[in-house]
Amino acid sequence: MSKVNELLHHWLLKSVSEKAFAWLEQKQAQIASGAAERVFFTAFSAVPRYLGKQDLQLTFQDLEAAEDVIPGWYPGHWSVDQAGRTLLLLALPHDDEGYVRVSFGEAAPTLDKFFSTADMGELVVLYQSLPLLPHPELHRHRGAEGIRSNMSNVFQAIALRNPYPADYLDNAAWNQMVLKAVFVGSPLHLIWGLDRRANPELARMLADYAHERWAAKRSVTPELWRPVGRFADSAIITDLEKVLANGDIHEQEAAALACAESSLPQAQELLSRYPDLQSSIQKGNLTWSSFSREWG
Repeated sequence: MSKVNELLHHWLLKSVSEKAFAWLEQKQAQIASGAAERVFFTAFSAVPRYLGKQDLQLTFQDLEAAEDVIPGWYPGHWSVDQAGRTLLLLALPHDDEGYVRVSFGEAAPTLDKFFSTADMGELVVLYQSLPLLPHPELHRHRGAEGIRSNMSNVFQAIALRNPYPADYLDNAAWNQMVLKAVFVGSPLHLIWGLDRRANPELARMLADYAHERWAAKRSVTPELWRPVGRFADSAIITDLEKVLANGDIHEQEAAALACAESSLPQAQELLSRYPDLQSSIQKGNLTWSSFSREWG
């Protein structure tokens, strides 16, 4: 049994009845033995009825264990039915290339059939589970598809608290996801790998979006500047100057943090005009992490 399976089993044992857990184990065994497709579909659909939908009862140590197994995996918001459905997904027999084998050994490419028939709750589980599956790199097209979803729960399942996008999506899909998160109001600090995957094209896209909002007399989330600072050019420095001069305290803090991350002399000169913010950053009192806790 893989470490992911072990953790999910351990968490469910603490959170559901013995009868419900026995039912789940029986279905896992049937699916792992190559049972027909309908066994998987029926069991996958029935999980909430047998296990319920209450939250997993996870400790800080449980969350640390998840992070140790797969960096970025954060099941702190998972429910028992989501964990149970993930175990059924992991029970599907896979060959060495990551293809799911169902219907008495007939190969079905990846998980396409399951994605095409799933309802919203099932899609959330499928997208949350992507980084846990064997050969996750084979499912990049599904990850990219998830960020285009108009269902907010589905978009958040792939975009937030999920290491899959940062680890496997190309820059075009990644940038689209971050920009959409800004557009729909999702908290950017919940995007795993946001700082690592920041890039010049994303910085330009976010600055352009800020200009569109300002032209419409609308505000932008201060978090927009987090992926921008390292790639700021003179035009973006001008934008940050405007935010520092006219923004509220949270906007000013975000702009100051962006300036601090820039290597341009004009960015450092701009930050020096705001000695209190500069001092807070230099002392480590103002960081993106502390900013997210205060503002988010």
